[in-house]
Amino acid sequence: MKHVRISSRLVALAVVTLVGAGACTFDPRADGGGGGGPVAAGAAERVTGASGTPGPDQRAQPGTAPPKRKVKPTRGTSEPTRPAVRPTRPAVRPTRPATKPTTSPSAAGCPQGEHQREVEAHLARLGGFGRVTVDGRQSAADCAAIRKFQRRYDIRPAHGRAGPITHDVAKRLATTDTARCRAGSGTTFCIDLTRQTTWVMRNGKVLLKPTVTRTGMPGYRTPAGTFTINYRNVKEWSDPYEVWLPYWQHFTRGMGFHQTTTYLHEKSIGSHGCVNLLRDDAVRYWELGKVGSKVVLVGRRPGT
Repeated sequence: MKHVRISSRLVALAVVTLVGAGACTFDPRADGGGGGGPVAAGAAERVTGASGTPGPDQRAQPGTAPPKRKVKPTRGTSEPTRPAVRPTRPAVRPTRPATKPTTSPSAAGCPQGEHQREVEAHLARLGGFGRVTVDGRQSAADCAAIRKFQRRYDIRPAHGRAGPITHDVAKRLATTDTARCRAGSGTTFCIDLTRQTTWVMRNGKVLLKPTVTRTGMPGYRTPAGTFTINYRNVKEWSDPYEVWLPYWQHFTRGMGFHQTTTYLHEKSIGSHGCVNLLRDDAVRYWELGKVGSKVVLVGRRPGT
């Protein structure tokens, strides 16, 4: 009988111990200090690295709250595990403002440049790039128009900012006087060496509006005058400079039109006398040109 009573006491002690373990919430992910203990509200977030205000990608992130444990209460005991878990629920719910993307022009990376008003005026004069308001203040419409202009003329980066290069290109194009080119009949390629612009005329009328170019650098000045295209090759090899010249159209002394092989807006350098073009312009000039087409160059590149 004594043996039976001892066994009964041991069983009762084991039941009390197991029930007591369910009365507190232990988190095996705690900082590992040794015996563990109750986890306070929010402690799970601190351990896992989750922030108090989760972002959009933390909507259902596992491990942000300790798992619920269903424990059957015995007589005289309570169930304290549920209140300990409930306070962590709001912490994993993202707030609406945190998930809404910003769409304002400034947040989209379109800052105002130091030449805002001048660029607006030039783009309004040129036309074809969208609505702009000449007031010196950046707007969503101004941003879109400036970006379109920058992409058209390969101004990098095309971020909508009216900086020095954008201003320079816009001014040169807007002030080009196409009447300076005495074209006559047929197709004529015109180059304003002073403004570094070029356009195409046919029978005295502008066929292609002015675009940007870069001609000979100091020591390799491109001469003014009237010439004729006498040789063409879709891809010409330059022996002295060992470089391919796409959409080559020669008109005088080893000089001709071709697609640029470097960044066109780098003014510290230039060609060795050729008329450098952006790719789209070089392709269009190639399509319009032929042996016998007239080339008229006026003015002089500054510094040459």
